[in-house]
Amino acid sequence: MADGGELGRTVRANVNGTEVSRYVANRSTLAQFLRDDLGLTGTKVSCELQVCGVCSVLVDGSPVSACTYLAVDIDGHQVETVEGLADGDTLHPLQQAFVEEFALQCGFCTPGFLMMSVALLRRNPDPSEEDVKEYLDGNICRCTGYRPIVEAVQLAATRMREDGHV
Repeated sequence: MADGGELGRTVRANVNGTEVSRYVANRSTLAQFLRDDLGLTGTKVSCELQVCGVCSVLVDGSPVSACTYLAVDIDGHQVETVEGLADGDTLHPLQQAFVEEFALQCGFCTPGFLMMSVALLRRNPDPSEEDVKEYLDGNICRCTGYRPIVEAVQLAATRMREDGHV
């Protein structure tokens, strides 16, 4: 099918630092594109209604719900997923803090929390506990009780400021 066709078009975007070009259906969600077309299965899908935050990724640095965001809308943009956080075998400071603070249990919601937290720390490198709670309000976790997540974000914020990693 040619570009601009009724059923889809070619999308060119930067995903986790890599330029990609793929034909996508007009109705394909960003989550479907990431998982099915690019094999980036870290982005999870749960509610499919933009309610739980599980599918959160960053488009041009801003959080979006990949379960409702159309893949054709990333054309010409930068997308960051949880797979793009680590540097090879070295975890991102936020990922390391999640491990140390036991901020994950089943892990299903963790990618969404990580991506939302990265967005928060880029905007506010020294968030208060209330800032973290407010920013992550739309993310749902059934396992941790949230306290370890808030503590992990604050620990990562401290380390990232000290290391100049923001």
